[in-house]
Amino acid sequence: MRAAFVRRSALVASAASLALLVTACGGSSDDTDTKGKAEDAPKSASAEPEQSAVEALTAAELEKASLVAADLPKYQVKKADAADVLKAGAVTTDKPECLPLAEALFGVAQGKPAASTMNQVMQVPEAEPVDQSAGTSEEDVDKALESLEDTLGSIKEMQSTMVGLFSYDGKGSADALAAVRESATACASGFSATAEGETQKFSEITEGKAAGGDEAVSWSLLATQEGVKVPFELVAVRHAGTVATFSTFNMSGMSGGDVAKVEQPTEVVDAQVKKLS
Repeated sequence: MRAAFVRRSALVASAASLALLVTACGGSSDDTDTKGKAEDAPKSASAEPEQSAVEALTAAELEKASLVAADLPKYQVKKADAADVLKAGAVTTDKPECLPLAEALFGVAQGKPAASTMNQVMQVPEAEPVDQSAGTSEEDVDKALESLEDTLGSIKEMQSTMVGLFSYDGKGSADALAAVRESATACASGFSATAEGETQKFSEITEGKAAGGDEAVSWSLLATQEGVKVPFELVAVRHAGTVATFSTFNMSGMSGGDVAKVEQPTEVVDAQVKKLS
C-alpha cells in the first residue's frame, strides 16, 4: 500500500484526470501560455525589510495570493479540502531532528502561522481532440481508442504537486525555513515518517538548487514503502513573511511500481512566487 499522503494526492489528481479526458473527447483546448517567470536569484539581504517589522498576510490575503487555474493554463489547480490537510502533530518521525523536513514534505506548517492554504497542482496531458466527424468503422474506432490510451498513458506519467502557503509575523518565516534546512542537513542519512497510521522510509536526501523570493531551497528524496520506491522533489521558498512549500511526486506511483524520476516543478514555483511578489 502506498503512503496515505501519496494516495490522498493521487485521488485528487485522478478526479482531475477524468475531467481532462472528457475535455479531450469534447474538442478544443486552450493553448494560451501565460506562464510568468520569477527572478532567477534571491534578493540580496540588504534589499530585505527588517524581519521584526514583517506582518503576516491575513487569511484573505493569502487566499488571494494562492494559485488558480488562470495562473497555470497548462495545469489543473484545485484547492485542497480541509479534511485532506494534515494538522500539527499528525506527522511523527523516528528521529526528532527530522520532523521539520517531514512536515514540509507532508504540507504541515512549521510553528504557528497566522494563516495557511493548500492547493493541488497537476500537469495537464497533451492530447489531440477526438474527431467528432469520424466514422464508426472498425478502423475509426481503433484510432479513437488508441488516442484515449495515449492520453491515459500521459496521465500516469504526470507530476502532482502539493503547494502550501504559510504566513508569519516577524521572523517567523525565516525561522520556519531555517528549521527545514537544518532538519534536511541533520537527516541526510535518511529517516522514517508516519502519517495517518502509515510509515514510509526516506533516503538519498540531497540538496539541490532553487531560485525565487528572498530565500529558496530544494531537496530530492527517495520514499520507500513495502518495497515500492517513489522519488520526491521538495522546494521551499520564503518571500517576506510567507513560506511556500512544493512537494512533488510522479503519478505513475499510483500503479504500485517504482517511479523512474520526478522533476522540480519550476513552472509552478515561478507562478507562485510571482503572485507573492
